Amino acid sequence: MTTRIGINGFGRIGRQTLKAMLERHPRDLEVVALNDITDTRTNAHLLKYDSTYGHFPGEVEATADTLIVNGHKVKVISQRDPGQIPWGDLGVELVIESTGLFTDAEKAAAHLRGGAKKVIISA
Repeated sequence: MTTRIGINGFGRIGRQTLKAMLERHPRDLEVVALNDITDTRTNAHLLKYDSTYGHFPGEVEATADTLIVNGHKVKVISQRDPGQIPWGDLGVELVIESTGLFTDAEKAAAHLRGGAKKVIISA
């Protein structure tokens, strides 16, 4: 059974998390959405070309609200308030909190109000 994942914050940690899930657990973990205030085309470029981790060998494309990585579509949302992200509507079970802003249980619980079942705080 595949676990549906959402990523909040698409900085270096969020990008590396997406890459790891796609490369190591493509059948078990499905990243269905990410939330970041940066535009999708910039995020696609940053995913493809990282000054520390190097060039991502996969295919990366972007539309206004979707990041497409190796043919896998990821819905992109730009919402500053995690309680307003429609995780439940997107079927997200687990959110990876990687903004560095919501680093305690009380703050990260906002994702639960958005419909996520669990949250992992990365920082």
